[in-house]
Amino acid sequence: MDSSGTGSAVAQPAKRSWRRHSDEFKARVIEMARQPNTSVAAVALANGLNANMLRRWVRECEVAGSISTEVASPREVVAPAFVQLPMHAPPPLLASPEPAAARIEVEIQRNGTTVRASVPMDSRSAAWLREVTG
Repeated sequence: MDSSGTGSAVAQPAKRSWRRHSDEFKARVIEMARQPNTSVAAVALANGLNANMLRRWVRECEVAGSISTEVASPREVVAPAFVQLPMHAPPPLLASPEPAAARIEVEIQRNGTTVRASVPMDSRSAAWLREVTG
């Protein structure tokens, strides 16, 4: 056995290096994360960050009060102008009764069962009547 250490070399794991992000990048992602109805996790994922780190940046930024003017005041949200849509009067709840002559009263009896129907006098009712009695 060779105890001098010249035999086989053991690979050492590479040292972990921390990514550094510019202040402009941090300010931009913090601003995006602070927008209303925005998921911090979604902003972090879209920018290749850990969500917990972005939450910490936002919290530190709010606590420090050293927020740049871009981040301090969220972008002005311009609400759309009110657009009035034309409204039509609703139809009356009870339509005026049709004349009795315009309706057909039908009574069908089969196997001890009676079915009564009052249908308007039109082509659809005539087709229905032919189908039922046919």
